[in-house]
Amino acid sequence: MKLRVALFKRLRLRESWVIFFILGFVMMNYPFIQIFNKPYRVFSIPLLYLYFVGGWALSIAVIYLFTKAINQPEDEQDEGDHR
Repeated sequence: MKLRVALFKRLRLRESWVIFFILGFVMMNYPFIQIFNKPYRVFSIPLLYLYFVGGWALSIAVIYLFTKAINQPEDEQDEGDHR
């Protein structure tokens, strides 16, 4: 529970938003696209397609975490501390 509260506090920071945006931008540009643009197939799906779909799913998960962090109140405490 404390890890969850700490993660949400960290995700509220503007620097986290900027870092994830830049990371997403870099991951969809030249060096990484070239790395995954190979003739290999995984379950008969080209590797580049899997990279794009995986990156898309990961970005949705990160956006979900950011929105959960925004909706949490500032003074959220661990429920186990209030007995």
